[in-house]
Amino acid sequence: MSDYDDLIPLEDAVDRTIACRNAFFEARPKTTVPLDDLSGEILAEDVIAEVDQPSSDRATMDGYAFTAADEGPLEIVDERVFPESTPPTLESGQAIAIATGAPLPERADTVCKREDATIEDGHLMRPALETGTYVYERGSNVTAGEQLYEAGERLAALDAILLRDLGRETVETYEPFSVGVLATGTEIHEGRHTDLDSPMLCSLLRSWGHEPTYEGSVPDEGRRVEDRIDELAKRHDVVVTTGGTSVGAKDYVLDALDALGEVRFHRVRVRPGKPIALARLPDHDALAVAIPGKPIGAYVIAALVARPLFTGDRPAATLERTITHDVGLGPEGFTYAIPVTLEGDDATPLGHVESPLAVYEETFDPSVLSSSTRAAAADGFVLTTAPLEAGARVDVIPTSSFE
Repeated sequence: MSDYDDLIPLEDAVDRTIACRNAFFEARPKTTVPLDDLSGEILAEDVIAEVDQPSSDRATMDGYAFTAADEGPLEIVDERVFPESTPPTLESGQAIAIATGAPLPERADTVCKREDATIEDGHLMRPALETGTYVYERGSNVTAGEQLYEAGERLAALDAILLRDLGRETVETYEPFSVGVLATGTEIHEGRHTDLDSPMLCSLLRSWGHEPTYEGSVPDEGRRVEDRIDELAKRHDVVVTTGGTSVGAKDYVLDALDALGEVRFHRVRVRPGKPIALARLPDHDALAVAIPGKPIGAYVIAALVARPLFTGDRPAATLERTITHDVGLGPEGFTYAIPVTLEGDDATPLGHVESPLAVYEETFDPSVLSSSTRAAAADGFVLTTAPLEAGARVDVIPTSSFE
């Protein structure tokens, strides 16, 4: 019995996974990508603002700019300020027509919307506005010297807006992982059972911004499992295996990883999906993730524990809904991932006898549910360590946030 055989909490597993990822990235090759191709990329540099943004106070509405401390009526000068303009100097008691996005004259600090303005004889009647109304203040968005991104962050399309505003045309990113996905199991290798896990895992890996290759299968033979992982680790940055991660007579993956490198953990206090393992393979400068073979358990544990290795973050987006049925739990000390379907404000536990998938009556059954492909119809998962009562408000992690 090795140290890695101890069951560890979910958060501990995620922390170890991210630590392993950070160490692995230190030697990763880097590349430069344009902003129109950054979605899913992993940033390889810190991004620090060089100047204030915006660089000057700007109007957020079409209207009239003036100084809030001035007494009215305010003389409207015979000029207009546009976004491309260099604004003129305003004297005390003056206002000027200004367009949305235009820089404010030096003395001006407030804008009155055009539709709210009262004009009489070329003068703006002093509107009752607080200082700063409809003004996008200098440096309120970004301050020079402020760190906005940290190396290792995963970028999304939305980040292109801020990066472009900082004057960036490209960013330095880490090259995506080459990932070899290997199914284990004689029944799969001989074509008697369908490999349900590998296509799902390849799809997840692509959604996480990496490059998976399905590398076929290997039977439950200890030496062949080890040799195949060894071979793939020479060609890929990460080897992802499915099946063979438990302690059965034909589960050889952990023995193989132990022989080839250092197992960082095996078995996490999550149901379904408990027997997941992470290993370093230093002789190949590679990592290995061993995913259990039951398809729903494989999805859950990959999304909760393996995902941070590829993205650097945890799924955080949740929806608050009302659970429709009591859900009892098994042994204490585990995080239970309960699949649910969503309709309006309701979250129905998929697997409960009154759901479209009748697996359990009172107590959540992760073992049977882990193998049930019907559970792939879940809209999300509720993570809980305590039983759920019908009518309680729960946080649902939608399946989309796993990808």
